[in-house]
Amino acid sequence: MELTKELYEAIITIVDDRMKEIKVTREEFDLLRKIILELIEAQKKTEEKINELVNAQIKTEERLTRLEKVVEKLVEAQIKIEERLTKLEGVVEKLVEAQSKAEERLARLEEAQIRTEEKLVRLEEAQIKTEERLARLEEAQIKAEEKLARLEEAQIRLEGRVFNLETSMKELIEVQKKTEIEIQKLTKGLNDLRKEVGGIIKTMGYAFENEAYKNLPKFLKEKYNIEIVEKFVRTEIGKKEINIFGKGRIDGKEVYIVGETKLRIDERRLKDKINIFKQLDEKAKEVKKVYGDVEILKIIITHFATGKFIEKAKEENIIVVQSHEW
Repeated sequence: MELTKELYEAIITIVDDRMKEIKVTREEFDLLRKIILELIEAQKKTEEKINELVNAQIKTEERLTRLEKVVEKLVEAQIKIEERLTKLEGVVEKLVEAQSKAEERLARLEEAQIRTEEKLVRLEEAQIKTEERLARLEEAQIKAEEKLARLEEAQIRLEGRVFNLETSMKELIEVQKKTEIEIQKLTKGLNDLRKEVGGIIKTMGYAFENEAYKNLPKFLKEKYNIEIVEKFVRTEIGKKEINIFGKGRIDGKEVYIVGETKLRIDERRLKDKINIFKQLDEKAKEVKKVYGDVEILKIIITHFATGKFIEKAKEENIIVVQSHEW
């Protein structure tokens, strides 16, 4: 590398300035000269490297120019590729949509196929059942025809029996008429008999009451220390018929005796409609309405009374007298 005039002048200026400022020795001057020579050498090497770098830069620029052209072509190709890819993406999207629709249709077709198969299975089962029912119906039809034949035979026999029955019915009607006439006669006779029996029962009842009138005073005195001061009578008080009515004394205390007579008596006489205890209570109330708040002794006279009835009468403070006791 050659020392340029400008560089030489700059160095001289620097040296002159330095010389003005300080005084240098010979050794220092030689050292400075050496340094300057080294700087000059380094400058040469630097310039060589710069020249190399300039050449390399030129080659690089040339290569870059060529590369730019290649890149431009690549960009153009890339743009075309992207355009083709865009078109391809559109086609692919359409294909995907078509595929999705096809899969949906296939899924629906598979479901429909499954349902169809299930229906076919059910139809096969129904067909089997239908055939079985038809077989049973055929058997039933055969049996029905057999029964019908037997019924026709029975109908023929029945018609014969009906004819015989009609004849018998005519005869029965005649007999029925005669029977009704006889029943009317029997009914009239039964009513008469009931009246007669009712009269006999009343007569027996009155006879039993008369017997009680005679025997009760002595019996009540001996067994219950009841003294009869007015004889027993059959009477009606407050529209209530009283079979046994009288007045007596117990230990000097006056009592009214109200009684009923029954030929035979048991627990059935305690039912609601024919409860003899209630009947006595009602008659005792009527006596008190007429005679005031008097003490009343209730008695029942009968030929026979069951043990249970006698126990229930005692619970109600009612004296039961059986005819065999006097």
